[in-house]
Amino acid sequence: MVGGRDLQAGGTWLALHRNGRFATVTNYRDAEPVSSKFRSRGHLVTEFLESASSPLDYLSAIDGDKYAGFNLIAGDDDTVAYRSNRGADARELPAGVYGLSNALLDGPWDKVERSKRGLSALLDQNAVNETTVLRLLDDRALGPIEEVDSTSLSFTVAHAISAPFIVTPDYGTRSSTVVFADSEGRWRFTERRFDADGISTGEARFTFSSRSAVT
Repeated sequence: MVGGRDLQAGGTWLALHRNGRFATVTNYRDAEPVSSKFRSRGHLVTEFLESASSPLDYLSAIDGDKYAGFNLIAGDDDTVAYRSNRGADARELPAGVYGLSNALLDGPWDKVERSKRGLSALLDQNAVNETTVLRLLDDRALGPIEEVDSTSLSFTVAHAISAPFIVTPDYGTRSSTVVFADSEGRWRFTERRFDADGISTGEARFTFSSRSAVT
């Protein structure tokens, strides 16, 4: 497997397996407090990679009550599927451009819509590569004030997290990851790391061929 590791709970937010399976999870932002009774959402990623279930079957079988709010995308060489335990049943995703933050898939937040437009423009220009996508992920422009929800956060923090790339003293973007896979089963994983001030501290790069693509 290739991916980050949650040093507290042991799971991960995004990972790939050499057999061509991949998954990524985001938290769902809501008012429900995170309880110690919940399992770590990061294990949803690693358990999918270790399973033999199809993406849709795996997502459908998850007991959502055992976890705090999550969005989970899982895929293999054949299909990609999405599930949230906040009102989105498991479903396959046809080819296309999607945006996911801390609400449901394609939630109409400014940073989601802005990022989707940026990626679509890169695709139209045939300009998708590690450099251009990392630059897209580095968008630090704040969203509109009318979108800020400061119910449970200070206005300053709530406004700061309206940007695709978040920088605050105590919470923010710590890594940006770009994954490419082609029809020949070749995978490229690039991750750029950041400190609390949003300054890059290094990169990790991995390439491999999916075993499932070998004949």
